Amino acid sequence: MEISEIIKDALVYPLNNVKSLIIYVIIGMITGILGGASLIAMASQVTGNNYVTAGGFGFIGILVMIIGTLLISGYGLDIVKYGIERREDGPGIDIVRQILNAIKVIIVSFVYYIIPAVIAWLLYTLLGRGILTVLVVLIIYIVFAFAQFMAICRLAKYDSLGAALSINEAIGDIPKIGMLKVLLTIIAVLVIAFIIAFIFALVYQVNDILGGILLGIFGVYATFFYNRAIGLLYSQV
Repeated sequence: MEISEIIKDALVYPLNNVKSLIIYVIIGMITGILGGASLIAMASQVTGNNYVTAGGFGFIGILVMIIGTLLISGYGLDIVKYGIERREDGPGIDIVRQILNAIKVIIVSFVYYIIPAVIAWLLYTLLGRGILTVLVVLIIYIVFAFAQFMAICRLAKYDSLGAALSINEAIGDIPKIGMLKVLLTIIAVLVIAFIIAFIFALVYQVNDILGGILLGIFGVYATFFYNRAIGLLYSQV
């Protein structure tokens, strides 16, 4: 698929799956409202020296935010899978599966960013921070950033941490799509997302309630849009 086709499909995909979009918007709002309210209550209780109550509210707030965030992130991975398969429908809601999905994404991302960090530390320790060393480290980070992108797609496609953590195969997937095409697609997605977010932010300046609602909806819409786009992109591997 051409980049323009990927972007067009990804833009309308959330609107073609309004039911799932609405459900996750509600989940996002509940996460934000309950999590925020609990943290505010915790702060007020601490001010009043009621540490036991503060700890209880704080735990609830953090738990709600973690679960909600994991659920939305894990659903995003399923959207990637559906994009790879070029399915037009939306994934079903499976709370346990999607929370596990999100945990796997965290593990994969950690591995792909800790390795270049360790390499960078070794190079800086042995060779110092010369220009050549900095350039080498920068190249390593770029390669691993692209590899991490491919690894997430591999995780979605194969539903396997082993497949995702196969660094050689993840790096090998990059030329199958083309580094430039990957980069341009991501840039296009981010630019469009920024423009929409900027418009909603302007609405927020006029009416904070309406703007807040629109920004909340956009956050979930952007998750659908981004993950659909990268799924379609990886479908060419």
